[in-house]
Amino acid sequence: MKVNRILLLCLSIAPLLNVNISQAADRESPGPPNFVLIVADDLGYGDLGVQGSKQILTPNIDQIAEKGIIFTNGYVSSAVCSPSRAGLMTGKHQLTFGYGDNLAVPSQPGYDPDYNGLPVNESTIADRLRALGYATGLTGKWHLGEEQQFYPSNRGFDEFWGFLGGAHDYFTAGPEKTGMKSTIKCNFKTPGPITYLTDDIGDESVDFIKRHKDHPFFLYVAFNAPHAPMQATERDLKLFSNIPDKLRQTYCAMVYRLDQNVGKILNILRDQGLENNTMIVFISDNGGPQHSISNGSINAPLRGQKTTVLEGGIRVPFFIKWPARLTAGQKVSDFVLSLDICPTFVAAAGGSVSEKDNFTGVNLIPFLTGQTNEVPHVIMEWRYTVGAAIRDGDWKLIRLPDRLPMLYHLSEDISEQHDLALQKPEKTKMLLEKLGTWEVNLPYPIFHEPPSWKIRHLTFYSADYQLFQPE
Repeated sequence: MKVNRILLLCLSIAPLLNVNISQAADRESPGPPNFVLIVADDLGYGDLGVQGSKQILTPNIDQIAEKGIIFTNGYVSSAVCSPSRAGLMTGKHQLTFGYGDNLAVPSQPGYDPDYNGLPVNESTIADRLRALGYATGLTGKWHLGEEQQFYPSNRGFDEFWGFLGGAHDYFTAGPEKTGMKSTIKCNFKTPGPITYLTDDIGDESVDFIKRHKDHPFFLYVAFNAPHAPMQATERDLKLFSNIPDKLRQTYCAMVYRLDQNVGKILNILRDQGLENNTMIVFISDNGGPQHSISNGSINAPLRGQKTTVLEGGIRVPFFIKWPARLTAGQKVSDFVLSLDICPTFVAAAGGSVSEKDNFTGVNLIPFLTGQTNEVPHVIMEWRYTVGAAIRDGDWKLIRLPDRLPMLYHLSEDISEQHDLALQKPEKTKMLLEKLGTWEVNLPYPIFHEPPSWKIRHLTFYSADYQLFQPE
């Protein structure tokens, strides 16, 4: 009788399944793709299942990687949140328009609220896609200016639900204008109280997709997790009760909840028949913070952390999935940049990408579909407070103010353990010259980090780092 009941149940829902499959097929007919850009905040390089974590199971994020393309040499353009997002949103190296640091605070000398954000003459991904007829939405963190002229709704986003600053409390949103417990901003409805911020960002993302399923859309999902404050739900903490370190335990619980909400987004795309023609990108804004600013993350096998131009600060998990056009299961070792996302989205949407855009990034589609045998990038430069770096092919040079330059061959030394500068003086000299030529052509910074940060950041270059994932 048990088998018969199961058979009866299967037969009873079969017509419904056929209807749903038919509707899905209709929706997945060729047309402009949708775009979902998912950004984690301060995620450790090795803290995903697909990246080798043995402590944190992340099946949903792993699914994007395994059913899409994994960039094993994926980089962001800055080692900290705000400038990294400025580059991400524009497709330009943010230092080319003076955006080298996190936003200034009113107590800093020279603070000017009129310039304390993404310059208004710079176009965002949302600006460009809205001009192509896309519905555009942002759920979560902005961190590109808190004055009216910098609001997401004035930077190309039709809809915004989230917070303007660099971090937010996970359980409380108060009446404060700024700070960890600032009011949740929303330009299309009155936002209710938050429950758990990661869940709320996931729910708002699902709602956006439901409401725009019949029209091409771009959704930027900017999670706060696993950025501080380190707060997790009791139910998630219990899942990691075997981890003795309380900070690491909380971090793991936060990443787990992040993954669950990525799953919500993947499920609604599949349920609405949008999965095939939606390009999804997952990336972190920078490496995980450690030592005195630790959130419990581990960047293994990379040395370094957030705020440094060591690999642990700038190399990040980076995956792309678009079943309609991109072959699943690829691992791409050519180095790619977060700056490539904007021109890639614009080109995939049918827009033009030309030299007049002054993109630093490139459209990745020809490289990923075999239309060209060239590589996306040969050279990339970074600078943040005391550190500057250049990568040229497999070679990377790091320059600091208090020591000789360091040279690493990354394909043989991903952990940056073997400094070859004295063994390769000509290579060192050449890369120093290239880095210097790039720097002297940069404009004056719009704002600066507090000077005290430089001293703290310098200590991170001499620190020890865990280069393996715990069991």
